[in-house]
Amino acid sequence: MRRMRSLAAGAVAAAMLLLTACTGLPTSGPVSVGLAVGVKGDDPGFTEYAASPVEGAGPQEIVEGFLDAGITPIDNWSIAREFLTPEMSDSWAPSAGVTIDTSSVSRTITSVGDSDDEDATSADVTVQLSQVASVDSTGAYAAGIGDAEPLRFHLEREKGGEWRISEAPNGIVLDAVNFPLVFRSYALQYFDPTWSHLVPDLRWYPRRPSTATTLTQQLVAGDPAPWLAPGVRNAFTDEVGLARGAVVIDQSQVAEVPLTRSALSTDATTLARMRTQLEATLAPLGVVEVRFTVDQQPLDVSQVQVQQPAPDAGTLVLTKDGFGVAVGDEIAPVGELSAQVDGLAARVRSIDVADDDGAAAMLLDDGHVYLATSDNVVELDSRAGLIAPSLDNRGYTWTVPHGSPGELLATGADVRQQKIARAWSGASEISALRVAADGVRVAALVTVGGQRRSVVAAVIRDDKGTPISLGEMHEIGRFTGTPQGLAWIGSDAIGVLTSSDDDRILTQPVGGPLAASAAPAEPRSLAGARSAAGVRILSSGGVVFAQRGSTWQASLSGVLVLGTRSGE
Repeated sequence: MRRMRSLAAGAVAAAMLLLTACTGLPTSGPVSVGLAVGVKGDDPGFTEYAASPVEGAGPQEIVEGFLDAGITPIDNWSIAREFLTPEMSDSWAPSAGVTIDTSSVSRTITSVGDSDDEDATSADVTVQLSQVASVDSTGAYAAGIGDAEPLRFHLEREKGGEWRISEAPNGIVLDAVNFPLVFRSYALQYFDPTWSHLVPDLRWYPRRPSTATTLTQQLVAGDPAPWLAPGVRNAFTDEVGLARGAVVIDQSQVAEVPLTRSALSTDATTLARMRTQLEATLAPLGVVEVRFTVDQQPLDVSQVQVQQPAPDAGTLVLTKDGFGVAVGDEIAPVGELSAQVDGLAARVRSIDVADDDGAAAMLLDDGHVYLATSDNVVELDSRAGLIAPSLDNRGYTWTVPHGSPGELLATGADVRQQKIARAWSGASEISALRVAADGVRVAALVTVGGQRRSVVAAVIRDDKGTPISLGEMHEIGRFTGTPQGLAWIGSDAIGVLTSSDDDRILTQPVGGPLAASAAPAEPRSLAGARSAAGVRILSSGGVVFAQRGSTWQASLSGVLVLGTRSGE
């Protein structure tokens, strides 16, 4: 049986590029998430065509060909349907999900019965996979290493003598190399409870022309990921739906979205939020504007203002010359904070600076956490075993002891401590914690059952914005080695720095495949950034490294502490 598995070298390389760098964004104004000038939107074209069934193929070959055909989503996986009986072709649902395994050669395929018997009319085939992840019907990605449940197929011999599959599980199977070539990640955008920040919810959908419709349908009629849902809001309500199935994008990259008549009675603020949300979601496709219509008549809908992260402001460092932003060979002060930090320079172990440079949370050599402002330095938490603190966008400093992950506190500038309920249930240790720039998500490195894991959870706040609890702890990856740092990279990925015999930095999209790369020798700490290009690593020798292409290059030396920015 002929099997088409060849992949161009460039395509294989593309499979590893799961993150894209972001340019600097304004701090406020209409949503401007999108593509650079001259860059086209999503390319639905896919040139890897699977082979159709070969005459005389046996049951095992038919099943192998059916699995291989998962690489071709054109016409709703029409090639894969050629391996099915007409009845099965009508009922099979490829959109039910994706099982991602290590490789096609690792699959164990066994047949029951004698397929060479010319009188045989039926056969059964079982496929055992080495699963690494899965994608559900909503496009949500979940890591899951191990042997999946066997896939069972029943085949029948048709009147012409050819074998076809009459019973098959819904969904498709792709190996880890082909998955990012067939599917692409897209971020559904939701609002935070204040309706002032957009929060991404990463999903994976096939690369095909109908992606805009898929994303719109999911945003209009779907739900946020269960772990994220308690912390976000959706402007789209049950009262307003799509009037027809397709979303049309014209040559000016304007998306026309037909809504049901209930949109006519929807208030202007809600409609503006809907447009803002959807434009940000469709921007990666090259869409520059969303136009709502009712009965083919345009609606006059504005946008709402949203806060967006400030551009990377440079590398924060503490050296013998003081604390500030590294500018060439000089250290530029961070407002009036630098004077406060400089007075404690010999004692600082970590420092996290607010976006507006108005405050800094510090872990000092006594193991306590302090908040520095332009006026003074106050102690926030004196418990034993505290890890590095994290500031959020509401001015709260998050602290937790290494050996007590559930004892999570958020302390405001008024030094009032708030115990965070339902924090890291089941974890025995926590080594790092970072609140995202939107204040809705918090990432952590925890130990559960002796296994180190990277996890996220939604931040649940009261009406005044005070964090009061966490949502469900959601695992996004597992790792080995000693954790040295955790950081947000852009809005939808985290970086995990580990040291061992093989020092590594792990880039983990929140809802996507992990990518590992070598880190500088003897890494000590990590600073995130708004884009991958801004990430910095501090070595135990006091050298700060920046990534240039695929290598890490020394950019600064004599650094005592590598500072971080809140939300990074």
